Amino acid sequence: MKITSGLFKAFLNCPTKCYLRSVSEPGTGNEYGDWVEAQAEAYRATGVDRLSRDTPQGERVTSPALEDLKQAKWRLALNVLAGTEALESRIHALERVPSPTQGKAAQFVPIRFVPKDKLGREDKLRLGFDALALSATLGRKIDCGKIVHGDERTAVKVKIDGLAGDVRKLTEKAAALLSSTSPPDLLLNRRCGECEFQARCKQKAIEKDDLSLLANLKEKERKKFNSEGIFTVTQLSYTFRPRRRPKRLRDKRERYHHALKALAIREKKIHIVGTPELKIDGTPVYLDVEALPDRGFYYLIGLRVKTADAVVQHSFWADGLADEKKAWCDFLGELAAIEKPVLIHYGSFETTFLRRMSERYGDARRRPAQDLAEGLQRCVGL
Repeated sequence: MKITSGLFKAFLNCPTKCYLRSVSEPGTGNEYGDWVEAQAEAYRATGVDRLSRDTPQGERVTSPALEDLKQAKWRLALNVLAGTEALESRIHALERVPSPTQGKAAQFVPIRFVPKDKLGREDKLRLGFDALALSATLGRKIDCGKIVHGDERTAVKVKIDGLAGDVRKLTEKAAALLSSTSPPDLLLNRRCGECEFQARCKQKAIEKDDLSLLANLKEKERKKFNSEGIFTVTQLSYTFRPRRRPKRLRDKRERYHHALKALAIREKKIHIVGTPELKIDGTPVYLDVEALPDRGFYYLIGLRVKTADAVVQHSFWADGLADEKKAWCDFLGELAAIEKPVLIHYGSFETTFLRRMSERYGDARRRPAQDLAEGLQRCVGL
């Protein structure tokens, strides 16, 4: 089967998703995934339109034929379909750079548009796949490509040599997968939330009692359990043995036990390791923060505090990066009105938020820096 850019992207996310798409398995849909795809398509369309407007009409073409690529005289091609019988990619845009040396072939630079402000390895691999398909079409090496990304539409030059080996290996793995008559082993991952097959895979994982139901279990750890003959959550749950900790370790945090999590699922109980002591010397203030990780932008700060009369909630919103400072200032102002506030939160996400925002904006109320630091350090992480 031909590996297309869509199947390659699906393979990077999840081999099961790639296989199911290749056999036209109907999905149940995913609103968030559809929104992400719509955002990416809108960003691509806008980027292509801008390039088109910046290039004279006589120097650009749209959807050129494959046989015309080698004899190209244009400077910019849009919506280029490149590939062979084995692989095919729809390239967003293709720049042709004439060689300064007479008689030497022009260079072709594939361009990809990515809406994220923070690029990941996957984005570069997809550009590498574009280059691989283009190289196969032209019969020549592609040295570099470009990724235009983020709100500022920053153009990043990417060297293809550093990606070519990985892209070929991944393409070969995808081809082997699609030539199989059965789907790969089911494995839930962090990308399931935006997949049209989420409900299907989750149901099958529950039926199999699969270890991937344990969200914090890494692939290396799962393979280790498999090598020991442990393939289900129930099997893993029977391996937990509570042990008395040595005195020298009693003050250190207990490590995370996947077997205990499995036991909690099997027994439908909550297990607490050790004897937790919450030392809250002041007014408990429950904190929850939401952000766009690829942009480093915090758009919501939520507080919940119990007063003498009722439980009060506060939400501080930032519609954009320009509003982030105001949300932070309003948050600090609310804390100042609470007698000796103690921030209570889950995990390290809020701790990172407090540190970053203190570095970015400090205390808008112009209290001494020491007072601000002491106030924000009164935290209890759960």
